[in-house]
Amino acid sequence: MARNTLMDPPIEELLDKVDSKFTLVALGSLRARQINAYYNSLGEGLGRIAPPQVTSVSGKPLSIAFEEIAANKIVYERAPEDEDNGEERAMAESREAAISGGAFGEDPAVIDEGPTAG
Repeated sequence: MARNTLMDPPIEELLDKVDSKFTLVALGSLRARQINAYYNSLGEGLGRIAPPQVTSVSGKPLSIAFEEIAANKIVYERAPEDEDNGEERAMAESREAAISGGAFGEDPAVIDEGPTAG
């Protein structure tokens, strides 16, 4: 069966393995960086990074990462969401900072209007 795309594995197949295109980008780039670090550390004998999990004709780390995702060798797990939303906490902290000391920490009662004519 001929494909109309140059990308192998096809993007549709990859998107079936993750919950969103953003997850695919993050997962693929993270794994590609790990593969690149593995190749860069081969002579050092450190062995902290897992080698590529698939046999690939491509030498490019991102292509290898996508092939691993398509072969279900690389999976992800969502971190549990906290009950307290981080965005709500950040907004509360910024409101508190604005009330207590202004945006830059100055005393809101003291305003420097520059030199006075006199």
